[in-house]
Amino acid sequence: MDVTNNMGVESEKIVAAKEASKLIDDGMVIGLGTGSTVEFFIKEVGERITKEEIEVWCIPSSYQSHILAIDNGFFVTDLFQVGELDLCIDGADQVDRDLNCIKGRGGALLREKVIAQASETVIIIIDSGKLSEKLNSFIPIEVLPFAYGSVRKKIEKMGGKVNLRESDSKIGPCISDNGNFILDVEFGVLENPKELETRLNGIAGVVENGIFSSEIIDKVIVGGKTARILRKS
Repeated sequence: MDVTNNMGVESEKIVAAKEASKLIDDGMVIGLGTGSTVEFFIKEVGERITKEEIEVWCIPSSYQSHILAIDNGFFVTDLFQVGELDLCIDGADQVDRDLNCIKGRGGALLREKVIAQASETVIIIIDSGKLSEKLNSFIPIEVLPFAYGSVRKKIEKMGGKVNLRESDSKIGPCISDNGNFILDVEFGVLENPKELETRLNGIAGVVENGIFSSEIIDKVIVGGKTARILRKS
């Protein structure tokens, strides 16, 4: 393991998180994604909540983010009480030149997409290693267990190489916060991410997939020595 490189990546995530934390105002209701970069963001905002005595409400996309948000002084609400969020802050596994994203290695892609679509502004925070000319990472897909066999065959007919994600802490499939299976599917280079996103979601039994097309992304904050902000052209 390259410890030095890992420390560099962590530093970049912190830079991106700090930049995003500046966008939070007193009384805001924000959506929280899931993952290590979002964890840094939650902690940065938590420091502001303590020092500035501001009030920040949130809707977390996972139990992990929910618990961390409470520990850092956020108030937690839900989409029953709040129909539209001021801002969504989330990470990504890969971002292309047009700001299309692949997300879901943490298994929270369904709730993350619901929160993103309910937000007035969506900001992705990443380290520089997540940038790519085109998307080519595997695509997480959340699937109803009942439909697994049928969905797998249909995706394979589309040219996808399907792997059922297994749990690290128990024998058997990884189960999402919604009680579903997660498939990790390789399609190679994605020439048209939005089209593939739509085709996958058209399969009965697919709950959601990890392609977040650029139409719902407002900007991307990339960590480095300083933060770099990418916007759609």
